Amino acid sequence: MNIAKMMKKAQEMQANMKNLQEDLAGIEVVGESGGGMVKVTMSGDRKVKRIVIEAELWAEQDKTMIEDLLAAAVNAASRVAEEKRQEEQQKLMAGLPIPPGFSL
Repeated sequence: MNIAKMMKKAQEMQANMKNLQEDLAGIEVVGESGGGMVKVTMSGDRKVKRIVIEAELWAEQDKTMIEDLLAAAVNAASRVAEEKRQEEQQKLMAGLPIPPGFSL
């Protein structure tokens, strides 16, 4: 492969990665904890959009439990967002001559 083709491929990949980032920003994922008592909705670029805490959990008045469940729900949503990012990135990179284990 000549250098011009390599540069063109690199530019295409850069544009595709930018499009992927924009697409991920438009995706919403949900993480839950406490059997669904706490739900966090996050964009694919890991920005928290919504937090829902069931009223019965507030009635417990256990601040530590609410904080723990909230952290768990945020972490769950973050994991889902990361899985989605990896899945979409693999689709984008399919067929490209990239060495195994290489990540962008």
